[in-house]
Amino acid sequence: MGIIVNLDVMMAKRKIGLGDLAEQVGISNANLSILKNNKAKAIRFSTLEKICEVLNCQPGDLLVYEEEE
Repeated sequence: MGIIVNLDVMMAKRKIGLGDLAEQVGISNANLSILKNNKAKAIRFSTLEKICEVLNCQPGDLLVYEEEE
């Protein structure tokens, strides 16, 4: 599996929608959706930092490594 993005879990915990988070982070809904649905190949540290700031969390709350089988 590799790196799993748990953005949807953190968004639910913080009760924030995709549109609101995208606006506050400063990225498009489409790009945030790609990240949320584990389709992203990479993320900029500046984007990760802003997401963590808005959601009041740590990168480790969003990103998890799972070994491939």
